[in-house]
Amino acid sequence: MSTSPSKVEQAKVCNASLATTTCPYCGVGCGVDVTLDTKGNFSSVTGSSDHPANFGRLCVKGSKLLETNSPEGRLLTPTIMGEQACWEEAIEHVAKKFNEVIAEHGADSVAFYVSGQLLTEDYYVANKLMKGYIGSANIDTNSRLCMSSAVAAYKRAFGADAVPCCYEDLEQTELLVLVGSNAAWTHPVLFQRIERAKKISPDMKVVIVDPRRTASAELADLHLAIKPGTDVALFNGLIHYLWSEGGLDRDYINTYTQGFDGVLESCETSTLIETAKTCDVSESDLSNFYQLFLHTDKVVTAYCMGVNQSTSGTDKANSIINCHLASGKMGKEGSGPFSLTGQPNAMGGREVGGLANMLACHMDIDNPDHRHTVQTYWDSPSIPTKVGLKAVDMFEDINQGKVKAVWIMATNPMVSMPNRQKVADALAKCELVVVSDCVQKNDTLDYAHIALPATGWSEKDGTVTNTERRISRQRGLMPATGEAKHDWQIICEVAKAMGFDSGFNFSKPSEIFAEYTGLTSFNNNGTRDLDLSGLCNLSDKDYNRLKPIQWPVTLGGNAEQPKGTKRLFTDGQFYTDSGKAQFISTSYTPPEQLTCDDFPFVLNSGRVRDQWHTMTRTGKTAELTSHIGRPYLAIHAKDADKLNLKANDLVKLNAAHLTSGDLTVCLPVKIDNNQRQGELFAPIHWSASNSSSSNIAALYTDANDNISGQPELKHAVVSLEKVEFAYQGQLFVQQNLSITLLKQAFEYFVTTPFEKGTLVCFATNKDLTALRTWLVNNFPLFEEWIGANSQVFSSTCGLREGELVLSMGTTNTSLELDQNWISSLIGEQNVNLEQLHGLLNLQPDESFKQGKLICSCFKVGENTIIDAIKQGNCSVDGLGATLKCGTNCGSCKSELSQLITQHKPSKLPVGQEQLITLEAV
Repeated sequence: MSTSPSKVEQAKVCNASLATTTCPYCGVGCGVDVTLDTKGNFSSVTGSSDHPANFGRLCVKGSKLLETNSPEGRLLTPTIMGEQACWEEAIEHVAKKFNEVIAEHGADSVAFYVSGQLLTEDYYVANKLMKGYIGSANIDTNSRLCMSSAVAAYKRAFGADAVPCCYEDLEQTELLVLVGSNAAWTHPVLFQRIERAKKISPDMKVVIVDPRRTASAELADLHLAIKPGTDVALFNGLIHYLWSEGGLDRDYINTYTQGFDGVLESCETSTLIETAKTCDVSESDLSNFYQLFLHTDKVVTAYCMGVNQSTSGTDKANSIINCHLASGKMGKEGSGPFSLTGQPNAMGGREVGGLANMLACHMDIDNPDHRHTVQTYWDSPSIPTKVGLKAVDMFEDINQGKVKAVWIMATNPMVSMPNRQKVADALAKCELVVVSDCVQKNDTLDYAHIALPATGWSEKDGTVTNTERRISRQRGLMPATGEAKHDWQIICEVAKAMGFDSGFNFSKPSEIFAEYTGLTSFNNNGTRDLDLSGLCNLSDKDYNRLKPIQWPVTLGGNAEQPKGTKRLFTDGQFYTDSGKAQFISTSYTPPEQLTCDDFPFVLNSGRVRDQWHTMTRTGKTAELTSHIGRPYLAIHAKDADKLNLKANDLVKLNAAHLTSGDLTVCLPVKIDNNQRQGELFAPIHWSASNSSSSNIAALYTDANDNISGQPELKHAVVSLEKVEFAYQGQLFVQQNLSITLLKQAFEYFVTTPFEKGTLVCFATNKDLTALRTWLVNNFPLFEEWIGANSQVFSSTCGLREGELVLSMGTTNTSLELDQNWISSLIGEQNVNLEQLHGLLNLQPDESFKQGKLICSCFKVGENTIIDAIKQGNCSVDGLGATLKCGTNCGSCKSELSQLITQHKPSKLPVGQEQLITLEAV
């Protein structure tokens, strides 16, 4: 038994208090322990050791919650047309305009666009206002962009949006198939649980299905780098293989399912040879995967946005589900089709009707009984009889003037939606754009007529639901910043100002939760999957103390589960009309956009390890931008050679729907043979708020799945054009810089916070004299300017009272300076001559030549790690023991494995081989 003090005991010793809440980032839903000092300020953040999602682990984003929770950059007061206003005036303005538009043009002339960043209680009242009182279904969510195809597939197969698996299944499975997910970066804590399971059970197999070789592939026994968009062909081929090799579970199919003969017929030509050809993988690799699936009893297929973000995303998910139904690998420990949720409360939004094609509590708009149930429970004046506008259609209708007022909550569609220019045109035309957010500035707020300050993490109070259907409390630990209000409060105040006096008289989130849970059980009687009758009528004390629990949570009847439910469909009973799971026939269809001579490349998109969505929070701290602080375009070396491109060259990306001549998207090249030839990758996070031309949303069209409405954000066809500038460079300055100011000097730029200021990577055609004039004119308080020039570079430093406060280096090619080196000098007084000489000559000391930062927690650079590997330290644990990398949050472990694979010496020093063998055992 451990004798070390618990966190609570440690807090008491320090006269501090310990509170538990939930991380606000990905869908893993990690528990977070926050220590508050005697003044109520945060003093530490750690993972909750007793939370079933993470058991004490936190990724680097979660571990830096204190740093990103600062009040800098927060929206503090309401504004109307950019001018500060009081809450009463702002609420009245919103309510009056919405009422006027509805009176003149009808309920469908207004819309809400909400977010997986909202808490369930916020989501619930927004849905109630739009669908039950305004009377339109025009409320959709940014979850449409990430999870709606998974929702549609579950509903078609199971009769409900019911995720059948739990996290334990990922650890108890014998074969994990990870499809279209770089979980090592996007769900790092979950990935660490998988790594640990595989280490404990070496016979566990992992297959990665992804066009790219990502960090997740370091764990894989087999990587299938399929041609983008061919997932349906891959899994239809698996159905054919199971049939031909006697791998069908006929008893399960006959007892618990319907429609298999149609699926088998649709897969008739999906032979191994034809499937390998379609997917562009070797027959041997494909056969290995199929044999593993055939001969393994416990299989989990986990999939994410690489599957969902497609014009055939729903069919892709159903083709995966078909394989599990056909083999009977369903409803049991270690098996099932597992959709990994992207956002912290995308699942909660699905529960309360945040999508335009559903009602609250997993009820359907096209079902008269469901409409009657919801309207009766709400005692509301109306209920929609037709589905509302899904995200792409919503902005199309705004653009066409059909929707005249839109309220955007906790999301940034100017950056995340496809076809950026159309979204910009729509918002510019809209009569009323209301934006509720916790930040003062983002690309969408630039279009807001009314901006409403909302509370952020550490202030918001309510519940969220994670990927495995687990409801957790996100607790309000701090007072609201400025005049910010909770989203549910803002919505209720607007509702009452619109004249809806009843239905929105909530005074605290526990009251909303009670109403929501009551609706889940109202007229249910076991007919709907989402049943929280076991959580109805919680006291405030019980609500505040609510422990993480998986739904359904039921009391009474034949399916009593007062402690929650780990996995669904263990009895083979589904929520379809027949009670049987439905096979869905699917056929491979190529993506809507196909390459051609003019646009020969496929562009894929995704996240980087330490950033989240549009960086309004994670982009605030140097500790999260130090790993990857600049957007990039990954391209295979052979493709780069054909175009005469080298690393860090700037290229313009063109797409057929863009206006020619505009520098819409410009990115630096990263040579990366983890890409297939002819395919590119760029991260999604950068926007006009921190760069001149890095938001890749402009390159994607409105192409979307005709069932789910989910946009095809993994497949754009583009061409590349090298962009020549007279100079490229980097500017480090000890202050924040406005985008307007940067546009005066640089045609291309990206800003990144570093420990003591701002880093600007730039390119320009202005001459050096003009750049120096710009510096002197815009930084007049600097007392001393010194510089150096050569044929290949120019450098300038600014000092104030002997303190180095600015450094700018320019070259006629690309320039990459060590951020740690510059950071060590900026803000320092009495920089010695040797350091200053190195700075002016753009040559850091040897001690700072670490290379790219790999471990954000302990600031360990790539070159330091490579040196250790070359010396024979060829294990992740060994590197952690000597350098500390990977020993805190663990987010960098996959990259450490990649570096070991790349740089491990062919002959290890004596003793190291034995050490590695023992560690593997």
